[in-house]
Amino acid sequence: MDFVADQLFYGRKIRSLTVVDNYSRQCLAIYVGQSLKSEDVVAVMNRLQSLYLTVPERIQVDNGSEFISKFLDKCGAARAGL
Repeated sequence: MDFVADQLFYGRKIRSLTVVDNYSRQCLAIYVGQSLKSEDVVAVMNRLQSLYLTVPERIQVDNGSEFISKFLDKCGAARAGL
């Protein structure tokens, strides 16, 4: 899971959240917006859970500032049953 940033030809900045399965290299989700928040990340993961009816054993991120959030920590702990 990672964020990618780009700029459109007329100057507007966009960001996208990409979710890739490391085993199959399949792109499971791409979510695009002007600004993405931790709530958006949780919503994408909830959507993936409802589509595939399972949760991943492990989520790998680069510990960038986008993924350092009390909201994400709380959601992850709740999902793990901690």
